[in-house]
Amino acid sequence: MEDIKANLEQIRAQLKPGVQLIAVTKTHSPMEINVAIDNGVTDIGENKVQEILDKYDSVKPVRWHMIGHLQTNKVKYIIDKVCLIHSVDSLKLAKEIDKRAEQHDLTMDILIQVNSAEDENKFGISSDETGELIHDILDQCPHVRIRGLMCIAPFAENPEDVRPFFAEVKKQYDEFGRIRNDRLDFKYLSMGMSHDFMAAQEEGSNMVRVGTAIFGSRVY
Repeated sequence: MEDIKANLEQIRAQLKPGVQLIAVTKTHSPMEINVAIDNGVTDIGENKVQEILDKYDSVKPVRWHMIGHLQTNKVKYIIDKVCLIHSVDSLKLAKEIDKRAEQHDLTMDILIQVNSAEDENKFGISSDETGELIHDILDQCPHVRIRGLMCIAPFAENPEDVRPFFAEVKKQYDEFGRIRNDRLDFKYLSMGMSHDFMAAQEEGSNMVRVGTAIFGSRVY
């Protein structure tokens, strides 16, 4: 557990001012998560709905983020538990989020997941589809607010190799962020994980999702 404290200190020393750290807690126990919270973590990210449900009551007060692929039939379980859904990649999913948000009398903040590398192993829309999805959500989902974009770059041994994919999403973030709308209020560019967050923040990310570098390797 001391490692978690030391790892957090090391990561924070590498973050640029204004970059939000999301501690990714996939497969890690509530005990480990609570140590991270005790050491200043305010936001945690989970990849699976079931893990949020399993841990929710055992974890100290914290902001939860849904960062993994979200199936429409699972939205109802987390709509009142998470502060931000990072992984919206279809109008169908956005409509389900809108429906469940209305039932809970809330507006749900989301990010659009852009697969700028068009990597077939990753979810997300292509860069060319971003504008259309944003406009469709604005037209059809009154209980959804788009707060920015998210990107998962392909894994590369050398993080420098993925810079162009981050740069492409930053370009879109700047383009669509100029639009003024109550439900299009860009604030977050969620890019970068344990192995590439340095490159991501240099390309403009202001929200990084770091798990392994905080908690160590995942145990499955």
